[in-house]
Amino acid sequence: MPAGASNTSLVMSDWFRDFKQQATPAQLYDFLHAMPKGGDIHHHLSGSGMGDWWWDIATNLNKNGGYTYYTKTDLSLCRGYGTNEFGTNPQLLLFHTVSTLSYEKLSTCEQDNYTALSELNQKQKQAFLNSIKLDKPHEGRDEFFQAHWQRMGDMLQNPYIYGHLLLKNMQAYQRENVLYLETQLQISQMRYPDGTPYTSDEVVQILSDTLKSDAAKKTNVTVRFQLALVRFLPDAEQQLEKTWATVNAHRELFVGINLVGREDNDKGYPLRFLPTLRKLRAKSEAIPLSIHAGESDEPNTHIKDTLLLGADRIGHGFNLIEDPDTLLMMRNGPYLVEINLISNLLLEYTNSLDTHPFPEYLRTGVPVTLSTDDRGMWSSNLTDEYYLAVKHFNLSWEELVALNSNAIKHSFIGEEKRQALLLKLEQQTEDFINERLNNTPLPNIENHFPFICSYDPQVCNKTSKR
Repeated sequence: MPAGASNTSLVMSDWFRDFKQQATPAQLYDFLHAMPKGGDIHHHLSGSGMGDWWWDIATNLNKNGGYTYYTKTDLSLCRGYGTNEFGTNPQLLLFHTVSTLSYEKLSTCEQDNYTALSELNQKQKQAFLNSIKLDKPHEGRDEFFQAHWQRMGDMLQNPYIYGHLLLKNMQAYQRENVLYLETQLQISQMRYPDGTPYTSDEVVQILSDTLKSDAAKKTNVTVRFQLALVRFLPDAEQQLEKTWATVNAHRELFVGINLVGREDNDKGYPLRFLPTLRKLRAKSEAIPLSIHAGESDEPNTHIKDTLLLGADRIGHGFNLIEDPDTLLMMRNGPYLVEINLISNLLLEYTNSLDTHPFPEYLRTGVPVTLSTDDRGMWSSNLTDEYYLAVKHFNLSWEELVALNSNAIKHSFIGEEKRQALLLKLEQQTEDFINERLNNTPLPNIENHFPFICSYDPQVCNKTSKR
């Protein structure tokens, strides 16, 4: 226990050790759900929506800004589309979703393959909802990168959808006692229903209006944004310059930049962006970087090269363990690894959490925190990540506290607000400890997200509680 730790924290350490040994899965989950959590700082807003959230927003003209969507319900072949830059042919994707503008540009043959989203029958609607998540044994990394995102189609160009997804996440995180959300999104492709591009200022205003709403304020979840760009596109350097300019102009909400996309696509190798970043840093104050690196099951130097870009945080860092020199450098250092256990499992970077490198990083002094990545596509939440970590790696109370505080300590929110959030987390944690030591009943969880019920059915079995 660190010097200066409170007496209640010392008692809690012993209490939690005993609790883990005696608790049922449901009791452990309830404990972790109620535990104050620092934040989720590796979170893709476009990948964070549950299927029913997408449905509710995309079919409601009053919520989605007046857009009507059509989704592909039949695969009759027509002449038309070729393979896009992601290696996907939309002709072969059921539930590829388009706006009215795109629908009207299709041939009559292709239009016959689509149905208005609001007019799907119950079977089609359920299939659409299932298409949002990675829920079948044969679905893995290729399905995720080459089909899941492409199915969403034009819905990803609607800033009102992003605003409502943000609110849904904030409300969900309020129920999990999460203090801070640092989410990633792309805004350069946003389009009005008639195809006219939104300006970055217009998108920022929509997001800002969401955060200023009474519903958002009621959650008490603090939000900041990172702007993301796809690393392997031909004009990625130019997109990086535009992204930098947007963040620089809106630093009150946008606090960082991220490079996303498959790392096994060599066109997006990290050092490609070093000259551009050096040029940008020569012109204006630095912008924090939290970059995907090491999301790979083969050894490479991507994490070291990403640190050379100026990154403060590494997204995933899964193969860091295969680069001993960089691993040694990161021990007890300033760089944090954003761990995404469920993502790494479902995308098959590991066959079992028992072989995941997370505990090695945690217990050799590499700063880490837990996060959800694309929680809507896993149908999961942040508690699920903590539950898997405790169950598989026997985390101590001290380790839980460190994971929580690291999410705020390594956030990009700014020093004054960071310290305020840390103080709030410390107070809430102290209150939580006192409640547990006084045997205060835990709140009842009415509904779990599907992932944990599938992964460990005992968590969702109410009769397993004592």
